Amino acid sequence: MADDRKLSEEKRANLISELTEEILDTAASIAEPEEDNENLANMIQDIRERLSFEVNVLLNEAVTKLSPRKALERIAEVPKRTFQRFGINFRAQHTLMFVSVIILIITGMPLKFPQLGISKFIIVDLMGGLENSTLVHRVGAVGLIIVGVWHLGYIAFSRVGRRDFFLMIPRPRDIRDFFRTLLFFFGRRASGPKFGRFSFIEKFDYWAVYWGMVIMIGSGIIMWFKEWFPKYLYDIGREAHSDEGLLATLAIVIWHFYNVHLNPDVFPMSWVWWHGKLNEDEMKHHHPLEYAEIVEAESREIIEEKDRVADTGSGDA
Repeated sequence: MADDRKLSEEKRANLISELTEEILDTAASIAEPEEDNENLANMIQDIRERLSFEVNVLLNEAVTKLSPRKALERIAEVPKRTFQRFGINFRAQHTLMFVSVIILIITGMPLKFPQLGISKFIIVDLMGGLENSTLVHRVGAVGLIIVGVWHLGYIAFSRVGRRDFFLMIPRPRDIRDFFRTLLFFFGRRASGPKFGRFSFIEKFDYWAVYWGMVIMIGSGIIMWFKEWFPKYLYDIGREAHSDEGLLATLAIVIWHFYNVHLNPDVFPMSWVWWHGKLNEDEMKHHHPLEYAEIVEAESREIIEEKDRVADTGSGDA
């Protein structure tokens, strides 16, 4: 069995190499490239990687669909396969965080721009005065502090939390993916990079929140309990709180809102924050490497189960 599998992998690699050469020959006959093409090596590597990826996905899908498990799913008329991306624990953290952050923005930005008419409307007409606005702002701050402590505990004591945290650590691949995305947007690449569980965009979001929470909670505590700190530290904390608050607001409105609300792929909203699921098409489009890993693991389990059944049958005979 192992020898047959190794032979099949070698045959597949040879076919990919042959198909790569055929694609390059066909492209050369159409485009008439220059003799000294510096991008040729990278082009060959990209073609092989894409062919290998698509072959693996198709193979794993074929194995899965031919298995009894998929047959049972078809009999049960499951409309579309879904993948659980985020559990209830993480979704609850995110819900508390965005509610707290919205409260902080609504009650905090008017204090930075008090001369605006909308600031006076929020503080005076909506909140009933500065004292009430400050109280609501501190309620939002407590919610943000709870989320920060909650998430640290989630990382420390949850296996899924630890896994996702380590996957969120930036790697050299993220830098390459960033530039490949730019090249794709400018029409210099035929397709963008393929992402695993987390793209560099999601990693940027995640670590921006980490950085923002450290600054906002730290400076907020200094301002809240100013009698405990020297005046110069209070002044530094006030400026840091004000500027980081504006930066966080702009990042959320311009960057995060586009990716989760205004992006044509998800408009008017990506509901994964609510139910934590992605369907098969969404997984293939947004996280193809993770999708391939999941399908490959499932097909490997099916093959191993069939091998065990076959070995058991041989032993009984």
